[in-house]
Amino acid sequence: MSQRVLTTESGAPVADNQNSATAGAGGPILIQDQHLLEKLARFNRERIPERVVHARGSGAYGYFEVTDDVTGFTSADFLSEVGRRTETFIRFSTVADSLGGADAVRDPRGFALKFYTNEGNYDLVGNNTPVFFIKDPIKFPDFIHSQKRDPFTGRQEPDNVWDFWAHAPEATHQVTWLMGDRGIPASYRHMNGYGSHTYQWTNAAGDAFFVKYHFKTNQGVRSLSAEQAAEQVGKDANSHQTDLLQAIERGVNPSWTLHVQVMPAADAADYRFNPFDVTKVWPHADYPLQRVGRLVLDRNPDNVFGEVEQAAFSPNNFVPGIGPSPDKMLQGRLFAYADAQRYRLGINHTQLPVNAPKATTADNYGRDGLHATRYGSRQDKNYEPNSYAGPAQTGAPLAAPLPVQGWTGAHEAPLHTKDDDFFQAGELYRLMSADEKDRLIANIAGGLSQVTRDDVIEKNLAHFHAADAEYGKRVEEAVRALRED
Repeated sequence: MSQRVLTTESGAPVADNQNSATAGAGGPILIQDQHLLEKLARFNRERIPERVVHARGSGAYGYFEVTDDVTGFTSADFLSEVGRRTETFIRFSTVADSLGGADAVRDPRGFALKFYTNEGNYDLVGNNTPVFFIKDPIKFPDFIHSQKRDPFTGRQEPDNVWDFWAHAPEATHQVTWLMGDRGIPASYRHMNGYGSHTYQWTNAAGDAFFVKYHFKTNQGVRSLSAEQAAEQVGKDANSHQTDLLQAIERGVNPSWTLHVQVMPAADAADYRFNPFDVTKVWPHADYPLQRVGRLVLDRNPDNVFGEVEQAAFSPNNFVPGIGPSPDKMLQGRLFAYADAQRYRLGINHTQLPVNAPKATTADNYGRDGLHATRYGSRQDKNYEPNSYAGPAQTGAPLAAPLPVQGWTGAHEAPLHTKDDDFFQAGELYRLMSADEKDRLIANIAGGLSQVTRDDVIEKNLAHFHAADAEYGKRVEEAVRALRED
């Protein structure tokens, strides 16, 4: 095989990649050394702004295969036929830490999935938990600020974490989940994934349904205790990345079975829980899981930066037959996720290979901007409507319209009969075994006991008491014991 020639960015051959050009042997470097300046300038610009949340991530390619007929609920083409396969890319991530953070930490995990369908890319951006800490996006920046590094101390502060939760009683359900046994997954392969939010499916007849997505791991759920996680971080801070990479390289392809809960749209108004509140679940007894298909991961990215770091997901990327719901947190994310990628990667980030459609072609009037690669031919116009056979609208909405009524203003969501911030947290606690409860109490008390303000501790204890009397009593006693030591 002939030796490939090293070139500059402009394609000129490089004569010497070991020595800079100088004014004589041992003299100062010359500014005319174009290759040196180009290498240093590129090196200074190799990093891009990391994600504010979900910065630390891993990814893989695979496929989604339909195993069950769901055409009665959605007209989405990639779900239209049993046996149909669609290429996918997934990005797993932690939430709070930075790009250099460890994998085995107590933190929710992102579960972001891109389907390269022949009707465009469909992004399902969820977590490994079925609920979230808050239900209104106006609180999201404050929530994340409280969980990330303090601007003065430069570290995550228990005072900040628990102070926010003290003022957000709706977080009690997710806190109970996070501090329980599933709070630290053993690997990305051994955790479930959830759409978390409520989405809308619309069938060919125009009937609307609300759905929740559940990806159940076929490897079995495995988690780490706090002690096991600390040991794992000491051995390999990249443990989840290592596990995913090596499993796929060995041909041990991880898979998940997708189920959905389906609620006829007419049920939503009178359901005992607000079905659009992401701090709550729909009990399976009310809306059982219905199998849809399986997700299989079978190929590692060739370049982590190009394909994992530059992967961009937005829950606003829908396809015909799938749309949003009135879920307020989802509504906020419809803007925020795409806007984050415009900031990080530029307006043309959708033209990057990992983000571009694979089973179809993007055809619109977007032109120019940083890193633009799609210009069209000399006959193509950049406005619409036009008389030159440019792409035109279909007139067919992606999903059914949502009814709205009432006065504009800042409103709390209307309460349903069983809506409160604590009932489901108590139900989750009462489902746990004795050993699971012991570990939950220890995990909560370990963090809450570090808080320096008594009033913040008392507010949080009140939330656990409201969820379940035994739950609150045990947390209170454990916190007191740790603070007296």
